[in-house]
Amino acid sequence: MSKIVSVVYISMDGVVEEPAWTAPYWSDDHGKFQAGQLSQSRALLLGRVTYDGMSQAWPAMEKAGEDVGVMNSIPKYVASTTLKEPTWNATVIDGDVAEAVTKLKAEDGKDILIYGSGDLVNYLIEHDLLDELKLFLHPVVVGRGKRLFAEGLDAKAWRLAGTHTFDSGAIVLDYRPAGPAA
Repeated sequence: MSKIVSVVYISMDGVVEEPAWTAPYWSDDHGKFQAGQLSQSRALLLGRVTYDGMSQAWPAMEKAGEDVGVMNSIPKYVASTTLKEPTWNATVIDGDVAEAVTKLKAEDGKDILIYGSGDLVNYLIEHDLLDELKLFLHPVVVGRGKRLFAEGLDAKAWRLAGTHTFDSGAIVLDYRPAGPAA
């Protein structure tokens, strides 16, 4: 059985959209952390917007290192009703996403990793399908942009499973579902 693990770049004010604001905080330690996440994964699960951005950027980086090769070769599953001709080693999930993710989780192997994809993360939380939520918190207030958790979501409790701090002031808060909020 596989776990669904989400790593989300997030600002102090909850913004997750277009995380170019993370660049000043990037370091080799960040790269090692992300490489570790990728090495523990057998596939990526992405929303269409995140997939579009990554599929345009990553193939052009082919000669940048081993992790790039892994990123480009690992299977990708894209939750989308609009993507018709995927590239970049991707398969479209265009039917019942909860059912498809449940089947993916039932397969043996490493984790299934989600980068970004805020709407998909919220959907998986709503359907109790997300096993780990790693908020990669950056010490910046962006001021505007899409937030991870929108108004109207059902309350859910989470327990802190660990942290990882970086010299840049960024921190990863590793959470696991703890059931309904009290």
